[in-house]
Amino acid sequence: MMDAPEIPDAEYDRLMRELRELETKHPELITPDSPTQRVGAAPLAAFSQIRHEVPMLSLDNVFDEESFLAFNKRVQDRLKSNEKVTWCCELKLDGLAVSILYENGVLVSAATRGDGTTGEDITSNVRTIRAIPLKLHGENIPARLEVRGEVFLPQAGFEKIGDLNEDARRTGGKVFANPRNAAAGSLRQLDPRITAKRPLTFFCYGVGVLEGGELPDTHLGRLMQFKAWGLPVSDRVTLCESAEEVLAFYHKVEKDRPTLGFDIDGVVIKVNSLAQQEQLGFVARAPRWAVAFKFPAQEQMTFVRDVEFQVGRTGAITPVARLEPESMLLACW
Repeated sequence: MMDAPEIPDAEYDRLMRELRELETKHPELITPDSPTQRVGAAPLAAFSQIRHEVPMLSLDNVFDEESFLAFNKRVQDRLKSNEKVTWCCELKLDGLAVSILYENGVLVSAATRGDGTTGEDITSNVRTIRAIPLKLHGENIPARLEVRGEVFLPQAGFEKIGDLNEDARRTGGKVFANPRNAAAGSLRQLDPRITAKRPLTFFCYGVGVLEGGELPDTHLGRLMQFKAWGLPVSDRVTLCESAEEVLAFYHKVEKDRPTLGFDIDGVVIKVNSLAQQEQLGFVARAPRWAVAFKFPAQEQMTFVRDVEFQVGRTGAITPVARLEPESMLLACW
């Protein structure tokens, strides 16, 4: 999907031209999920807002094994039962969280997380991302289904847009420091034709609104159902039967991190049972049944280019170091 397309780009472009010609002659053949419907919308003057029907919350973080085991104990204690807890473990992608709404299987809107309550309407831009189906396929698709996931730029894609950075450096424009910045900048273009030229991709990891249908009663089961309907799901999603297996998953992913082909900054650990998730509930801004287990911060040497001394309104002098910009990506992969 990302690094191994089914057909070469040149062949894809040729087939796209043929399809455009066919649809021009026979507009009655145009379907909502036609590839031609992904690109071509006029530039926006500004982004409108979309209010999330179900808030898009963030996750609490842990940074070491001791903190994760404490989280595991809190979950076990709060459930107060002998029922076994299993964990659905995923990669923590370093991209941009989005919400995508399907009605009767057809993509109708998409939004950024924003402040968790209201996000920006990025429907036209999301429609340009080839990995995101414009129409779901299969049986028992809910009347309204809001899928949540991460839009990101693979490292190979970041290298492909290197010319943009070179042009920006020459003209004094904004330079993308890493794939995450590039993904966010690409997705928030007012002109979707620009977004269409960026090799963005997507993995889904959850659900918001669900109406007029049912989903499996486990988190992993839901992800597998999404995959069956044509939504992209990471093949690294793993079911762990114990805290020890979760830690083994964490260390395996940390070891494999340089070979993934895209940036991550940890793993996400979720109680697999939806019934147990409901029992655990939420705190103000995050679920009690999930946590992000972050990797240690990456470090790199750089150079101090200059030191400026700024004088505050009270006369206090503050030294400010100007550092040589460095891409953490280059240091780590």
